[in-house]
Amino acid sequence: MGALPSFQSMEVLLASVLQADGISRSFGSIVVADNLTFSVAKSECLGIIGPNGAGKTSVFNILAGVIQPQTGTIRLDGVDVTKRSQFERTRLGIGRTYQVPQPFGQLTAYENVLTAASFGGGRKGRDAGDFAFDILKRSGLAARANVLAGSLPLLDRKRLELARAMALKPRLLLLDEIAGGLTEAEVIQLVDLIVSIKQDLAIIWIEHVMHALSAAADRVLAINAGRMIAGGTPADVMADAAVQEIYMGAILDVPAVA
Repeated sequence: MGALPSFQSMEVLLASVLQADGISRSFGSIVVADNLTFSVAKSECLGIIGPNGAGKTSVFNILAGVIQPQTGTIRLDGVDVTKRSQFERTRLGIGRTYQVPQPFGQLTAYENVLTAASFGGGRKGRDAGDFAFDILKRSGLAARANVLAGSLPLLDRKRLELARAMALKPRLLLLDEIAGGLTEAEVIQLVDLIVSIKQDLAIIWIEHVMHALSAAADRVLAINAGRMIAGGTPADVMADAAVQEIYMGAILDVPAVA
């Protein structure tokens, strides 16, 4: 766990968009967050890795306001949002994607993003329409604007999931295993998109596709049973003995994205 000090020292040098301090949560004997402290700044991507059941999605649910921590505080741009609802956090600037895309299948790609911009992002009329189409163009979906979301291939559904979150104009974007199920070529396209939007906001990304995460993440936090076991650059974390033991070498066999 030699990378841990550098992870902490890098944090204090950055003005945080999100700061989580001492976050803990358990359900009976199952611990999903154990005194976790981390932060992420604008134009930065923080990756979170861990084996299945490590608590990654529960950490996202705590950050998004789906569940409340039993101890600790969460600050967004310095404002304590620990007790705020999921809706309030969305309006304050937290956007989220889900591992399985959840578009409105009978609406077009454009209508999906327009709905997010109008009801989640608070935009009205022509402003909402123009903004939604700009988001589609940025996401590589302009040519699919009038295609029903339910008929889009997986990569485009992933792009649409990201576009709907971006339509909320978030300060912090939570990405939940967005690269899962894609081909290698598709992963590269998606990583390029994530890197292109990173300059405008802070990103926290849960991912099992390690070479995708390594291509976009500035730092990585490894957790197991809700507890931080390593933190630092992607290379440092992947080389950490505790991380290697948990994954039994599996993450070291994945090629890097050029």
